[in-house]
Amino acid sequence: MAPYCLEMRSKAMQLRQSNIEKLADGEVYDTLIIGGGINGAVSAAALAGRGVKVGLVEQGDFAGMTSMWSSNLIWGGIKYMESRDFKLVRELCVSRNHLIKHYPSTVQEIRFLTTITKGFRWHPLMLWAGTWIYWLFGNCFTRPPRLPSLSTVNSEEPVINTAPATGCFEYSDAFLHDNDARFVWNFVRTAMNSGCVAANYVEATGFERQGELWHVGLKDAMSGHEWTLKTKTLVNACGPLADRTNALAGKVTEHRHVLSKGIHLIVDRITPHTRVLAFFDEDGRLFFAIPMGNRTCIGTTDTRTEDPHAAINDDDIKFVLDNINARLSLDKPLDRDDIIASRCGVRPLAVQNSSGNDRDFLQLSRKHEIDTDIDQGFISIFGGKLTDCINVGEEITELVSRMGIDIRFRDYRWYGEPVDAVRDEFFHQASLMKLDDHTDPGASEPLSIRLWRRYAAYAIGILENIREDPRQAEILIEGTEYIRAEVRQAARREMITKLEDFLRRRSKISLVSRQQTIQQSAGLMEACEILFGDEAQMRFDEYFREHPVTNGIARDPGAGPLPARGATNDPASEHEAQPPQSKEGDFETLNW
Repeated sequence: MAPYCLEMRSKAMQLRQSNIEKLADGEVYDTLIIGGGINGAVSAAALAGRGVKVGLVEQGDFAGMTSMWSSNLIWGGIKYMESRDFKLVRELCVSRNHLIKHYPSTVQEIRFLTTITKGFRWHPLMLWAGTWIYWLFGNCFTRPPRLPSLSTVNSEEPVINTAPATGCFEYSDAFLHDNDARFVWNFVRTAMNSGCVAANYVEATGFERQGELWHVGLKDAMSGHEWTLKTKTLVNACGPLADRTNALAGKVTEHRHVLSKGIHLIVDRITPHTRVLAFFDEDGRLFFAIPMGNRTCIGTTDTRTEDPHAAINDDDIKFVLDNINARLSLDKPLDRDDIIASRCGVRPLAVQNSSGNDRDFLQLSRKHEIDTDIDQGFISIFGGKLTDCINVGEEITELVSRMGIDIRFRDYRWYGEPVDAVRDEFFHQASLMKLDDHTDPGASEPLSIRLWRRYAAYAIGILENIREDPRQAEILIEGTEYIRAEVRQAARREMITKLEDFLRRRSKISLVSRQQTIQQSAGLMEACEILFGDEAQMRFDEYFREHPVTNGIARDPGAGPLPARGATNDPASEHEAQPPQSKEGDFETLNW
């Protein structure tokens, strides 16, 4: 094993261990955030960036639940036009525009080509008119809508089956170029850069209000060590588990969650064009085929569930395959053998506690709600979506300020990509060293663009690694777009504990590569050595024991193995406690 592997392994352990020690050293925090999904991550970044002393703990890995199961879409919620929730649509469109503006490398406009079949409840012209209102709600920020003829659709997207269609329309929204979990992690890293003390695999075990402080019991899932942290204010950002956390804290709230299970199937790319193909499924709900590099993500379902760890089953898979095959003209219909990976998660939908259980959750939006006990310094976040994340961070900052916490840097912008001067410096250096000559022939984009989008200012440190050793620009795991230097970066900066954390959340390797391909990759063990040092073999064996190859198909943790044809999956599939490992990078911190 190369010496630097052991060196980085020790640094990886140092970051998390150092943060655990800080959380346990008896200091009083201004705010402790429970939950490291998108709501917790943006809350931490917003507060820490404004000078608040923040702690962030997550019982699993960051973005380990709902935040890694989205459609990767950043959209204004055009479907809420039908329910006349125009205020929400307006707010989401503005939020979408804000993300496109401030994350131009990550959040990008994409066209949605929507096909309407005969007998649908609205005429295509009515829907097309609705897209113009939608465009106006978004301040005309994107390209205007279009009403192509069916012959035009046949020419542009021959993969669409237009035989049952009465018309099509096209409009714009946005999508995440990389995966959702990566987007969340970057907010966590931003928070840490501003002084937030964050640790994954730390569980909150109890809450007690004593005088002006909350005493929170915490437990390190790796070592079993338990301690009590004191904080002036608490933010419950636990997503689907928020209601359980409130019950543990003895809080009665105005809102609660109902849960909807959604699944996606990943298959080989079905069209060479980078646009979303949108349809209405057999129940009249929007159904997408979303580009994901050289793959396509198909879904989603919308099934009521009580289980926050809901599992994929055979009916889910059949529903998605039947719907997509009915709407595409493929040489061969998609079947289970075409599935490369699956995604299965729950969406927490906010409802008022006074609402009955018989309310149709299909009519519920993903709008976030925030319940606050100002006197006791307790905040609960319900619902939400990636599109609205910046607003959540700003609202939490304002509420914490009302609880008496000093917000020292109110005008500091805590989100967005680095200033143009930093970006220009990166691309200048990349050009001088001819970085793009190292781009793999099968890559979907030049190496320089990919590195900047994923790592922003820290990509400059990756350039230095490649200058010192050109082997660092080589693809390490066959069939992926991750070079050796990126794996080193992950080991140093991204608090990776298990191989799953890297393959699924810091990257999307397990979403776009079959498990058999990953397992047989000659570079995977080297990646494990870089990430885990002398624990490489243990982490390798652990991953494939917890995520066995099932017909060559990868699936999300907690979703259970994909069922055999005609079988159903056991919904009681459980998440296993995941030990944590951390790592810190030595790259010089740049002042953005």
